[in-house]
Amino acid sequence: MVPWLPEDAAFPRLETALTEPNGLLAAGGDLSPRRMIAAYRRGIFPWYSAGEPILWWSPDPRMVLFPETLRISRSLAKTLRNSRYEVRLDSVFNDVVRACAGKPRVGQSGTWITPEMQAAYCELHLLGYAHSVETWIEDKLAGGLYGVAIGRAFYGESMFSDARDASKIALAHLCAHLKRRGFGIIDCQMETTHLASLGARTIPRRDFAARLDDLCPWGDAPRRWVETAIGDHFRRQP
Repeated sequence: MVPWLPEDAAFPRLETALTEPNGLLAAGGDLSPRRMIAAYRRGIFPWYSAGEPILWWSPDPRMVLFPETLRISRSLAKTLRNSRYEVRLDSVFNDVVRACAGKPRVGQSGTWITPEMQAAYCELHLLGYAHSVETWIEDKLAGGLYGVAIGRAFYGESMFSDARDASKIALAHLCAHLKRRGFGIIDCQMETTHLASLGARTIPRRDFAARLDDLCPWGDAPRRWVETAIGDHFRRQP
């Protein structure tokens, strides 16, 4: 049985999560900033469809990407050096979330980024915890990603692309940005072949939770990201 979370109740221990479906830990609760931040700090994230109760997950193993191990193909490296694009941080966060919610996914009939989830992440953004990395081409939003940053851990949530490699451009610049700021890990949540092709790998849930204990001290404040263009990073490289 999956425990139901009354208001203000603490999350169960991670090791009590189900193995099938992998990582289902609890149901109920709310999407308040306090609840969401407490969940992410422990390696728990919400994921559910419209019409379902809020479901909380902590799969084992966990897919992660270390910023320094991003795999950049030869073609992507050329794109990063030569294409006419601009990468911005947090300039249109809400638009990125909506674009991710509206993008059809293979094997999915709907989206888990419900209006309630969109509102929750937009509130976290206003508080300085949620951020977007955006690829702009000819002054038009062409792709990007968003996620939650707590301490020195970034929890990736979703990405979209309306132009070739637009989401990969955003991811490459995210990794460069996180390395400069001393971040140690990007949480990718569930294992996919696409993420594996970019250098992500799985680690045991206990190892992931131990890393978060080091990277996400409870007393840390949200770290605001400047609304700025960062698109020249790879073009400066030899």
